[in-house]
Amino acid sequence: MAASSNSSLSGSSVSSDAEEYQPPIWKSYLYQLQQEAPRPKRIICSGEVENRPKYYGREFHGIISREQADELLGGVEGAYILRESQRQPGCYTLALRFGNQTLNYRLFYDGKHFVGEKRFESIHDLVTDGLITLYIETKASEYISKMTTNPIYEHIGYATLLREKVSRRLSRSKNEARKASVTSEEHPTVEKISSLVRRAALTHNDNHFNYEKTHNFKVHTFRGPHWCEYCANFMWGLIAQGVRCSDCGLNVHKQCSKHVPNDCQPDLKRIKKVYCCDLTTLVKAHNAQRPMVVDICIREIEARGLKSEGLYRVSGFTEHIEDVKMAFDRDGEKVDISANLYPDINIITGALKLYFRDLPIPVITYDTYSKFIEAAKIANADERLEAVHEVLMLLPPAHYETLRYLMIHLKKVTMNEKDNFMNAENLGIVFGPTLMRPPEDSMLTTLHDMRYQKLIVQILIENEDVLF
Repeated sequence: MAASSNSSLSGSSVSSDAEEYQPPIWKSYLYQLQQEAPRPKRIICSGEVENRPKYYGREFHGIISREQADELLGGVEGAYILRESQRQPGCYTLALRFGNQTLNYRLFYDGKHFVGEKRFESIHDLVTDGLITLYIETKASEYISKMTTNPIYEHIGYATLLREKVSRRLSRSKNEARKASVTSEEHPTVEKISSLVRRAALTHNDNHFNYEKTHNFKVHTFRGPHWCEYCANFMWGLIAQGVRCSDCGLNVHKQCSKHVPNDCQPDLKRIKKVYCCDLTTLVKAHNAQRPMVVDICIREIEARGLKSEGLYRVSGFTEHIEDVKMAFDRDGEKVDISANLYPDINIITGALKLYFRDLPIPVITYDTYSKFIEAAKIANADERLEAVHEVLMLLPPAHYETLRYLMIHLKKVTMNEKDNFMNAENLGIVFGPTLMRPPEDSMLTTLHDMRYQKLIVQILIENEDVLF
């Protein structure tokens, strides 16, 4: 059935080399089924019903039995009524005719109507969506179960998301793209990617900072017809038809999202701020090796602050630190944190520490936290160092690179100890709780682990040349 029904609707395509790239073929079978689905037919109650809830209309028939509801529906496909349960007064039921039988659903209201996960503004929308889902899942259950077996994603990838970005890159880098193809053939472990779009999205990167990143999928309601960018099938229903990655904008079915590889390429337009943004998301969006805040602040500190007494221990004015934070969020890489605007270097160190504290996932991630703490408890120094190194290898690449760069910087700080009075232990006290936090938000755990947090950072600074 799939082969004969998958006629194409006109889909978006990326301007590219016609010999290597073909526009996506959006599969219309499920769209056609949605068009064929029964339409809702409201069966109105002719009389006045006492105690009718204010959020129900004349489709409410009061306390009646299932048999009475079945009779009222009259065998008409798509017909529906609402009734109050005879067995449980105060509980309401949607009686819906579909597939030559009457289906009964417990109905709820919390400001919106629902029988499952989806919330609807009106009963009519709920029934319309339900009939579409029932019809498609009845007619195409086998087809749906196989949607993910031959995805177009491997051939076109971010066809919609990267249309402008990729076409710009391709116009100036055909040679690099062909070179990437040759490289794939020379190294069989590298998966060969058939489309220029996919290759440009995932392998062409001016600085080659190809950190792996999972998609940040969230349930989304699409206005107008939409097709899944993984399997190319129609996303059916009235609301919550699928999920969208809030970082890159990829639109897919919920079931398809489980098969999408960890290749999110965040779109700068979707990244609203620098602070409080996931570290990997930020560096991928900016095609950078590390977060810009880290690079810019460290460059400024090393230019004029390494000899400053109590560097990182002394706090700058909170309102000035907030000003720097807002400047990064507003101006990004064009931010000005020079001595002309912020003569006190402690404002810049404060802004850098705040950046690390504000990360939703700390530099030393929640996943690795307990392993670092256990490594710090090892008595033998050599074994402890080896254990720390092993856990470092578990960090996501962007986190590892950021930590590496920071430790090189902090080592420079300790080399000026005679002026700034900051050694590795002092910096460990400052940066321990800044770089690592326990997964559970427990004050008791935090207090108990503080000495180990300090020790981990101290070890990283003192041994940065060996560990990284």
